[in-house]
Amino acid sequence: MRSLGQKSTQLGATMLEVLVSLLILVLGLLGMVGMQIRAQLGIFESYQRGQALIIAQDMADRIQVNRSAASCYVITTDTSNGTPYVGTGYSGTPACATAAGSVEMQTLAANDLSAWNNALKGASETSSGAQIGGLLGARGCISFDSTANTYRISVTWQGMQPTVAPTAGDASATCGKDLYGTENQRREVNITLQIATLT
Repeated sequence: MRSLGQKSTQLGATMLEVLVSLLILVLGLLGMVGMQIRAQLGIFESYQRGQALIIAQDMADRIQVNRSAASCYVITTDTSNGTPYVGTGYSGTPACATAAGSVEMQTLAANDLSAWNNALKGASETSSGAQIGGLLGARGCISFDSTANTYRISVTWQGMQPTVAPTAGDASATCGKDLYGTENQRREVNITLQIATLT
């Protein structure tokens, strides 16, 4: 038997302890939800970059196959502003503006540019008649540097969160410049292609 002067030990938890435990649990769950959202954004950005690289490489391969009419593929003449371009906002029909290669090669180049334009707009996947397979606001530029004898194939799109403007690391990354609100939301990948002159 206990003596009357001895304190009894508390059994169970008080309501305050339960509420504090619940608050800690809720804050932890909210943190996990925030991490999940950031992870999903990262996965989506990575997916977009992968798609852009595939589209850019596709055009590089098309130019390599039709190398005699390579100048037909040059659509971006104002490299400081990255215009003109194909993809989002382009409503024309690409055509060869030079007299490179044969008529068949020029026609192939125009068809390649048209297919590239459609790929940038997401024509590969549709839902209820709307093209949904493309990048967000995708645009494509192809320019020629006569000094280095290289073609620059660029694909640009809108990122989900602001990061760093593409021109911060590469002053030539101007495809779609100033078309995505802030430049920190614009993303760009590019491929430099040099066609050998065989003698």
